[in-house]
Amino acid sequence: MNPNGPRIVVTGAGVLSPVGNNVEDCWKNLVAGVSGAGPITRFDTTNFETKFACEVKGFSFEGVLDRKEAKRMDRFVQFAVVAAHEAVRNAGLDLERVDRDRVGVVIGSGIGGMETFENQHTALMEKGPGRVSPFFIPMMISDMAAGQVSIQFGLKGPNFCTVSACASGAHALGEALRLLRAGDADVIIAGGAEATISPMAVAGFNSSRALSLRNDDPQRASRPFDKDRDGFVIGEGAGLMVLETEEHARRRGATIHCELAGYGASGDAYHMTAPCTDGDGAARAMKRALQDAGMATDEVTYINAHGTATPAGDPIEVTAVKTVFGDHARRLMMGSTKSMTGHLLGAAGGLEAVVTCLVLARGVVPPTINLDTPDEACDLDFVAKQARTQTVKAALSNSFGFGGHNVSLAMRAFA
Repeated sequence: MNPNGPRIVVTGAGVLSPVGNNVEDCWKNLVAGVSGAGPITRFDTTNFETKFACEVKGFSFEGVLDRKEAKRMDRFVQFAVVAAHEAVRNAGLDLERVDRDRVGVVIGSGIGGMETFENQHTALMEKGPGRVSPFFIPMMISDMAAGQVSIQFGLKGPNFCTVSACASGAHALGEALRLLRAGDADVIIAGGAEATISPMAVAGFNSSRALSLRNDDPQRASRPFDKDRDGFVIGEGAGLMVLETEEHARRRGATIHCELAGYGASGDAYHMTAPCTDGDGAARAMKRALQDAGMATDEVTYINAHGTATPAGDPIEVTAVKTVFGDHARRLMMGSTKSMTGHLLGAAGGLEAVVTCLVLARGVVPPTINLDTPDEACDLDFVAKQARTQTVKAALSNSFGFGGHNVSLAMRAFA
C-alpha cells in the first residue's frame, strides 16, 4: 500500500463520442486519425458564425432506457446513463454480487442541461408559465447525470457532480480517487458528460471569439498546436470509468486496465477565461499529480494534452510542460485527441482519461491530426498526423477550465 492509501485501478470504461458510440469504435477511429467534425444538424445555423461541431452521431438509448424515462432526461444525462451501462458491462461488474452501499457515482458536467433550458425558455415565452415542464429543473441541473446513473443501478455510495467548466470530468475522476483511497467506497463510476451543441452555447462561444470559423473545412478545423489554429471545435459526449480498489478488483477477478495513480488540482486566480500566461497553474497541477503518484518526471512518456487549439491556450500548456519536465519534455509525446473529437467541455477530461488508459494498456498513441505547421512556441513531439506504436508505462491527462481550474491525472500501466 502506498502512503496515500490503496492502489486504485481502472476495470471498465464507457464512451459516447463524436468518433464512436462505444469504447472500441472510438479507439479505432482515434488511432486512424478520423475527425468527428461536420455540419451542425441539431439546429438551423443560418445566422451563426460557426456552422459545424463534433456531434455524437446515430445516438440511441434503445435497450438501456425506455422512451418515457428518456423523455425525462436531458441529452447529457442520456449520454451518461448509456456510457455507464457500457462501463459496467466492460468491467464485468455484477451488481448483484457487490455491496451497492459501497458503490458510488461521481460525474462532472460543466454546463448541464442547456438544451432543456433553451427549450423550456421557448415554451415559457411562447405559451406561458403553465407550459413549462414539471421535469424542467431535474432535467436541467448538472448533478442529474450522477443522480440518474445512481438510480438506474441502485448505487447508494457517494454520489455527486463536479462543476469546473472544462476540468469537470477530470475533477470527478480525481475526487473519486480520493474517496476510494479514504475507504468511503469500493467502486466508483466516474467521469464526465456534456451535450451543449445548442444555439445559446454556440452563439455564446462565438461572441467570445473562442470557436473556429473554418466552415469550409470542418474536419481540418481543430488544429491543436498548429500555427493556423483559430479556436476550438465544440463537441459532446461522455467518458466514464469504473474505478476500484485493487483489493476489490482482485477479489472479484476483474481485468485491470491501468492504475489511476495520482491527482493534482490547482487554481490560476488570474482571469475568467484566459489561463495564466506563464502556465504556473497548469504546472502546479502536473507537479501535484506526479507527487501524489510517487512518479518521477522521467517515467512519463505520454501526455494527453488539454490542447484545445485556441491561440492563447496551446503555447501556455507547452510552457507549463517544459516547466515541469525540463529537458525530458522533448523526449515525451504530447498529443491532443481534441483534434479529432473536438472539445467536449465538461466531458473532455473523462473521455481523455479513457484514451490515456487505453494508451497504457495497448501501447499505441493516437495522433494529433491537422498539425501541418507547428507554432514556433509549440515545439514538442505532438505525434503529428499518424498514430505511433510505443510502450507507455506512465502518462498524464490534463484538463483546464474557465475560471482558472487545472487538473492533471497521473496514470500507470498496471503490473
